[in-house]
Amino acid sequence: MPTTQLTPAEMAEIAVRALDSKKAQDIKVLKTRDLTVLADYFIICTATSTTQIKTLADEAEKALRDRGEDIPRTEGYRSGGWVLVDFGAVVIHLFLKDLREFYNLERLWGDAETVDIKEWVTE
Repeated sequence: MPTTQLTPAEMAEIAVRALDSKKAQDIKVLKTRDLTVLADYFIICTATSTTQIKTLADEAEKALRDRGEDIPRTEGYRSGGWVLVDFGAVVIHLFLKDLREFYNLERLWGDAETVDIKEWVTE
């Protein structure tokens, strides 16, 4: 399969659509490009179970891999309460509700611009 050169914004949209298709809850996208060298976008969402977290991680990986992106680095997959999927320009944080509230990445990265994703997700 030929490799495509997706922009970070395109990667974020593909990932959000994939997460939404598997019923991720409270998806937030933070534009972090001007705040850190870690990534251009952080995607944060909540899952109802560790099984759903794994499903979300797998679906996001598949959606981006199908578009030519490299296989990401993944952390926390075995423990399951917080899984980080790192595509370089886009980092996806998948949480169980209590851990998302505890770590509160939205507050930690409060200076980041919140991306409007309403056109990417189902109501």
